[in-house]
Amino acid sequence: MKPINDGHVAKPGLAVVEIAAADDETAFAVQELLATRWAIAPADPTTHEPGEPGIRLRCYLDMRRAARPVNEEEIRGYMDAAGTGAEHPASKP
Repeated sequence: MKPINDGHVAKPGLAVVEIAAADDETAFAVQELLATRWAIAPADPTTHEPGEPGIRLRCYLDMRRAARPVNEEEIRGYMDAAGTGAEHPASKP
């Protein structure tokens, strides 16, 4: 992966998120979950490091700007698409 540069984390609220997952579909589902909450720059292509399990995906997050209101049904759909079967904590009463 390319190195993280100063601009990616220059101010509070900016973050670089690296996702490790078994496959591209799962990694991009996690990226979509983040995008439901905050402004996010499209990720670099997924990479596989020799000798390490799964793939890696890096995306750039701006927590200072909300992307859109959270849609819990959509979040559950992403989780189901990723095959996790898990519920999002916000969906519990």
